Amino acid sequence: MDPMIIAENLTKKFNGFTAVDHISFKVEKGEIFGFLGPNGAGKSTTIRMLCTLTKPTEGTAIVGGYDIIKQPEQVRKVIGLVAEKLILYPQLTAVENLKFFGKLYGLRGKQLEERIKELLDMVLLTRFKDFPVGGYSSGMRQRLNIVRGLIHDPEIIFLDEPTAMLDPQSVQFIRDLIKNLKKNGKTIVLTTHIMEEAELLSDKVGIIDHGKIIALDSPENLKRKYNCASLHEVFLELTGRTLRDSASNNMRIGVIRGF
Repeated sequence: MDPMIIAENLTKKFNGFTAVDHISFKVEKGEIFGFLGPNGAGKSTTIRMLCTLTKPTEGTAIVGGYDIIKQPEQVRKVIGLVAEKLILYPQLTAVENLKFFGKLYGLRGKQLEERIKELLDMVLLTRFKDFPVGGYSSGMRQRLNIVRGLIHDPEIIFLDEPTAMLDPQSVQFIRDLIKNLKKNGKTIVLTTHIMEEAELLSDKVGIIDHGKIIALDSPENLKRKYNCASLHEVFLELTGRTLRDSASNNMRIGVIRGF
């Protein structure tokens, strides 16, 4: 079986700084791949390259059978990206949001209506389908945000911090949803700072630090290799316990709008 993601010497440099440094890894079909690392380690830059949002400086990757450099449009058709930031319009209802994003993927008419119904049923939001999303709780918004990324039924799903800042009930629901997506044959790349979550859900884990992959194996094998009781301890063993604080000298004054 061919892997769904093959990264080969993937590299990204910014003004002489190497954010991602010649990394190579594979993600098999139907696998949940936990992609972990401290802040600033290169996770987000790697995901942006795999999703064709930024071009590599060197190397490339094959995603869903397509080259991220030569075939970006085809890559975008087979992936779903659920970013940490909510991508929803608060003044629109759940149905209106999903219609908007569905049409961006060329879905129309009955096909789109049936897909919206299926997804809202999946995340238990059908009875709230005609409410403006701005009035939703944070857990409801995130459930809708996830199915927004599934509207075109992608083969590969990138989930960035899908349970961050949610209540325990919402966390459990989303983790169960991720497991069900795997059962249905989806390939999932999961980024999270919750090591318990990564250990619970991931078939394989890649840990990146300072732009390099420093570990790549199943959670069980990593715990055995480093003689640790948990993936949390493995992570600290490999990346250290020093805080990764950073700040910019540039300050922008503005209004941060949430809903």
